[in-house]
Amino acid sequence: MQFLSVQDMHKGAQPTPIPTLEKPEILGLPVVNARSGQVISKLLDGTRRTVFFLNAHCANIRARNHTYRAALARADMILPDGIGVEVAAKLQGVQLAENLNGTDFVPKLLKRAARLGQSVYLLGGRPGTAQAAAARLQHMIPDLTVAGTRDGFEEAARVDEAIDDINQSGADILLVAMGVPLQELWITRNRHRLDPRIVLGVGALFDFLAGNVRRAPRIVRHARMEWAWRLAMEPRRMARRYLMGNFEFLGRAAHNSVPKVSACRLLDLTLAVVALSLLALPMAAIAALVRLDSRGPAFFRQTRIGRNGVPFAMYKFRSMTQDAEARRADLLNHSDREGVCFKVKNDPRITRVGKVLRRFSLDELPQIFNVLKGDMSLVGPRPALPEEVAAYPDQALERLQVRPGITGLWQVSGRAGIGFDRMIELDTAYVRSRSPLLNLFLIALTARAVVSGRGAY
Repeated sequence: MQFLSVQDMHKGAQPTPIPTLEKPEILGLPVVNARSGQVISKLLDGTRRTVFFLNAHCANIRARNHTYRAALARADMILPDGIGVEVAAKLQGVQLAENLNGTDFVPKLLKRAARLGQSVYLLGGRPGTAQAAAARLQHMIPDLTVAGTRDGFEEAARVDEAIDDINQSGADILLVAMGVPLQELWITRNRHRLDPRIVLGVGALFDFLAGNVRRAPRIVRHARMEWAWRLAMEPRRMARRYLMGNFEFLGRAAHNSVPKVSACRLLDLTLAVVALSLLALPMAAIAALVRLDSRGPAFFRQTRIGRNGVPFAMYKFRSMTQDAEARRADLLNHSDREGVCFKVKNDPRITRVGKVLRRFSLDELPQIFNVLKGDMSLVGPRPALPEEVAAYPDQALERLQVRPGITGLWQVSGRAGIGFDRMIELDTAYVRSRSPLLNLFLIALTARAVVSGRGAY
């Protein structure tokens, strides 16, 4: 269905057509690259569509299961779900507009559909789960009409009866939650007999809505670490999927993008995924400590200058008070460091937890996500603030020829104890001689520098 503005109604104008969605090929599949609002408008335009989601786990199953691979190929829309697909897209030079995971996307879709008077049918889950999920959806969306529910076991196994019930309900949207790949195979086998215009495979959505599985706190979801939360909640069931599966997926994503990935970039991605797998739970604990220690968010985003002078948002654990940026101007004249880079050894803005984080460089851990996104490298010059780059002398601009890093020659040589001019000498030396072997050597030296704490404040 398309909409007219009031002015267009008076003029008798035709509805503005909804633009075609961009579908770049990622991991060999046409994955939708658009904001959720655009996708929902497209889904509700009256066309019959089958929609599946793609995440790292799905990609691993697709590589081994030819029937599931065929089912994905027949979908009308494949939506990106999770940081794994975002990493795979980055490797192929694609910047995804939004992570369209089903747990967030489907309620948005149903909210818009309810305003249009459309109804939904829920098929899947253990006995009682679909009903509980439906009740939760109706609480979230009071004007939503649930046309019916059936479980994903005995009731779904009676296929003819299930299809008759779905069709007789008059539902416009069918949600199928049987897990990957069972739900996609069930939908593909029976799609020609199903009347609902929109059919989606929604995985564990019903369990989340029904409260059978607790969803990660908002702060963990914002950090793109919901997978780590699920691993912590169900370690025995999820260990293979999220630990071994992550390595399998990264190898597949890297292979799929060759020759677009340099040796240094491949090293970055491999080590970043390993680090994230090992540090996910400690990082969640650090985030909680930051929130408990002082008011404000656990994470701090700041604009820094990256490769070729392109600005990006750098992530850190917040180690200062919430008003730190406002108080910065008052401290500029007290910098303990020569040159354009500002640093105060006894900075009054640093929190108690922040002092510990800075002492062991733990505040920098969220930059692993910058590495995965492609904004940063594990090794390279530290990313500078825009006002610092604006004041750079000409010889300092050479450090902008490579991605900034979490660690580098400056960090292993004394960090803040080194003056600006010497830092530039080290950074330009690195730019001219960087290689995967040098990067591995500097990463190894970083561990010693972190333990010693020399120059960290």
